[in-house]
Amino acid sequence: MNRIRLLALFLPLLCASLPLGAQDPFEVQVYEYETVSKGRWNLETHLNYVSKGTTAYEGPMAPTEGQFHTTFELTRGITDSFELAGYVLLGSYTGGSFQCAGARIRPRVMVPKEWAWPVGVSLSIEIGFPTKVFEENGTTLEIRPIFEKKFGAWQLDVNPVVGTALSGPGRGAWDFEPGARFAYEASKALDLSIEYYGAIPFSGGDQVHQIYPGADIHLSPDVVLNVGAGWGLTDAGNRFVWKMRVGAMF
Repeated sequence: MNRIRLLALFLPLLCASLPLGAQDPFEVQVYEYETVSKGRWNLETHLNYVSKGTTAYEGPMAPTEGQFHTTFELTRGITDSFELAGYVLLGSYTGGSFQCAGARIRPRVMVPKEWAWPVGVSLSIEIGFPTKVFEENGTTLEIRPIFEKKFGAWQLDVNPVVGTALSGPGRGAWDFEPGARFAYEASKALDLSIEYYGAIPFSGGDQVHQIYPGADIHLSPDVVLNVGAGWGLTDAGNRFVWKMRVGAMF
């Protein structure tokens, strides 16, 4: 019965994403399959800087070039296959002060390992409450299926994300925001990776495609440092971004 209920949750959302913006500058990350273990916490701090982006206001939204983003993401493992996360977003932009950029909440469920599926599968649903200087919509919804496959020292993660606005001028318009990560375990302390991020509005408009070479440095079994730099492959969106993330499990 539990399997049937979980599949009933996954299948409609995955199907909805198949027939379906801007890539998230506050959390430049491809999700891996596993949720946080039951009873544990994970604190991630994202630090991103847009070196080359947009240079003019778009309605209430400030230019992205020169923006600095800090995100604190705290996740709790509720069960062996379910986690709940909360976010606080901070940001600054050229000519503006460092300020609150919004908040988010995100539950996530994964297919239990004991089911022994050939591919790891989990599903995240995120609701965001951004401020208008960073995002013109008042409330946003992101649906993120997560697929993972390992091949020895290699690992592939794919996130075929879809998103929309629940309030604001973008309400009802869906974007397809795919992400993928291909990583190689060079050693126990170092994973080398290349990541892809896109944003494709289904209502038409400019597309965004970005490539991020990077690395995960395991400072201890419970602390990971991620670093990377991203290049835009189109004229739309951010065209050069530095990113860093520190994750600590406790």
